[in-house]
Amino acid sequence: MVITWLGQSCFKLQSGDLVIVVDPFSKDIGLTPPRFRSDLVLITHNHEDHSNAATLTGDPFVISGPGEYEVKDVYVHGIETFHDEVQGKERGMNTAYKIETEGIRLAHLGDFGEKEIRSETVDALGDIDILMVPVGGKFTIDAETAAKVVKQIEPRYVIPMHYKIPGLKVPLEGVETFLKELGSKSVPEEKLTLKKRDIAEEGKTEVKLLRPM
Repeated sequence: MVITWLGQSCFKLQSGDLVIVVDPFSKDIGLTPPRFRSDLVLITHNHEDHSNAATLTGDPFVISGPGEYEVKDVYVHGIETFHDEVQGKERGMNTAYKIETEGIRLAHLGDFGEKEIRSETVDALGDIDILMVPVGGKFTIDAETAAKVVKQIEPRYVIPMHYKIPGLKVPLEGVETFLKELGSKSVPEEKLTLKKRDIAEEGKTEVKLLRPM
């Protein structure tokens, strides 16, 4: 599996010829939207920086809410969460996704905004190899809360997302505080390439910092 980050909460997950895109954004946020072929698109909530499936080609299957799905040997479990600390009264709902392919278990938390992750959400996610978590605050959890979420889920790897990068018009905090919270000195990489055999069954969570492509 090859994982690339396009900025904000948007990821391209490639397994062989299969392409999955999570949270494609619009040009209104200051970044260039993804414009390539996709087989499967996951949308965590209906905001312009997370739901622009229109620019993707290939007639992808689009999932935009809770439920269990199986598409081209990819298992997806959408789990309903809140976008804020007041049960969705300010910013509505958000879907966190568990994705299983190639024997690898990923979780993308979207714009998770709860002050702490509920035990039922942790149970629904289960054992996670790779966690993608927002860390920039303002519209989601901040770095301190994100670090607590990581410690509750205990993934093998964590990829921070939804933080301030050059060109982004959304007012977010940077990634530095999150790295400090986890004691990480991770150096940005262009992509993360992993096979199931590369993932240790146990051990300390490792931060993988990706450079937006």
